[in-house]
Amino acid sequence: MNSAAEPSRAELDALAEPTVVEFGAAHCGYCRAAQPLIAEALRHHRRVCHIKIEDGPGRALGRSYRVKLWPTLIFLRGGREVVRLVRPADSSAIGQALAQIESPGMG
Repeated sequence: MNSAAEPSRAELDALAEPTVVEFGAAHCGYCRAAQPLIAEALRHHRRVCHIKIEDGPGRALGRSYRVKLWPTLIFLRGGREVVRLVRPADSSAIGQALAQIESPGMG
């Protein structure tokens, strides 16, 4: 997971560009298994910003999105949640969610 400074909820809410926020943990097997699926889907959606958040007990950002299982992918357009995937099992579901935040007329 990315160890850079974590954005605040207000910063995520203010994002204009389509963004997927990935909540997970470095020790999470589900998170590691999902990485190739996420990478494959993002390869076809280069305009989408991808932010990885190291989550865990007491981490306020994950709680503000009510994240309970890892990985949880939250797809934002204009800072608002459009789609959420929990423990995605294939890249096509991720790709479909990415298309929803990239398409101007949907959501």
